[in-house]
Amino acid sequence: MRTRKLGFAVVVALSVAVVGLSGTPVAARAQATTTVRINEVESSGGSPGDWVELVNTGTAAVDLSGWVVKDNDNAHTFTISSGTTLAAGAFLALDVETSFGLGSSDSARLYQPGGSVLVDSYTWTAHAAVTYGRCADGTGAFTSTSPATKGAANSCGGPTTTWPGDAAVTVADGSNVFGTNLSGLSFQDAGVLWAVRNGPSMIYRLVPNGATWRPDPAGGWGSGKALRYANGGGDPDAEGVVVTPDGTFVATERDNNNSGTSLAKVLKYDTASSASTLNATAEWNLTADLPSMAPNSGPEGISFVPDAFLTAHGFLDEHTGAAYQPGSYPGHGSGLFFVGVETNGAIYAYALQAAGTYTRVATITSGFASVMDLEFDPATGRLWAACDDTCHGRTATLEVNAQGRFASTAVYDRPTGMPDYNNEGFAISPAACVNGRRPVIWSDDSNDGGHALRAGTLTCS
Repeated sequence: MRTRKLGFAVVVALSVAVVGLSGTPVAARAQATTTVRINEVESSGGSPGDWVELVNTGTAAVDLSGWVVKDNDNAHTFTISSGTTLAAGAFLALDVETSFGLGSSDSARLYQPGGSVLVDSYTWTAHAAVTYGRCADGTGAFTSTSPATKGAANSCGGPTTTWPGDAAVTVADGSNVFGTNLSGLSFQDAGVLWAVRNGPSMIYRLVPNGATWRPDPAGGWGSGKALRYANGGGDPDAEGVVVTPDGTFVATERDNNNSGTSLAKVLKYDTASSASTLNATAEWNLTADLPSMAPNSGPEGISFVPDAFLTAHGFLDEHTGAAYQPGSYPGHGSGLFFVGVETNGAIYAYALQAAGTYTRVATITSGFASVMDLEFDPATGRLWAACDDTCHGRTATLEVNAQGRFASTAVYDRPTGMPDYNNEGFAISPAACVNGRRPVIWSDDSNDGGHALRAGTLTCS
């Protein structure tokens, strides 16, 4: 839910607009050290460039004449024009790129006139997927926000709920078995878990090893198997995996051998093959159908929802404008594929058809700035969207509503026993419930503490 804007909003470009009255009393200016705050920051891909948004949380207008914004370099300054005031509850976006650009590891600092009295600051170590913003406006902590709301209240989403399972998590792999870049997860059954690594591109068949999981020592899977495109070349940036009745499918962002170019593909693999390197048996290139995105910000998660479930729940086919009819898409198999994208947090439902053809059937809002994995749970009929540390490890459930669309029904915080890891994979075990709980697994792309897998529980209801 977007927070209601308290005042009016203005956007400052090359010449800063005047907001409210110019003759603000001195007392109001002094109060600005506690009422004017940095509220949102765009450091990459903004319009027309990088910008820093301010908000006045007080009850009186504040004269901002001569106030200064800097990045992490004191020589880089943006000075607010004389005669600019910020009304109570109003927002002001400053196009700082007219003076300097904001980097991927940088700061935004707000000073009173003269540039020596610091009012507020925010520092980041990587570009946000969209923007960094305070939730709630002006008073809360900075988090990733989406979409960008330049000169307006931040998009902070709805309230979160405690993780619906045990608070504790445990390490679920050996020390440094996978290293970094382990990403998507998918259970084949309670005893087989599949995982993909995005660079170099690998797929792993995992089996239980006591209380943990390890690469299957049988069938040539002991070290995983390399993935290639159908032509036998390339290094697909494998981010998501799903095992379906129609085969094993992998979502990829780019060819790591050409890492500066986006190449959003879904690849199908024959995991029954005895080969040590697997070539895709089918490919679907979604690049032209998806929004323009950075090469490493494309499809991250993939899940599969059976046709039987979709038709039974009246799923709306946005391509036809009517209830979904599987027969409209010959050769698509037994269900639709749901692809989650990092750059915008959207989910796209596709019918993957013969000879690399496809049809987008629906576009779904996850509520997150980024989606890192997707998991359909047949036991409850919920589609889970997982975000990494961009969203502090939160997950959301989506269900088909009365209009036939998947819509968010809850947003959950990560278990309190798990630090804010860079979790890019999430899978729910189909194992039978024990004491009202089912196992779940997360994969940590950063291999924090030398471990890439962690296990927890989820309530069965």
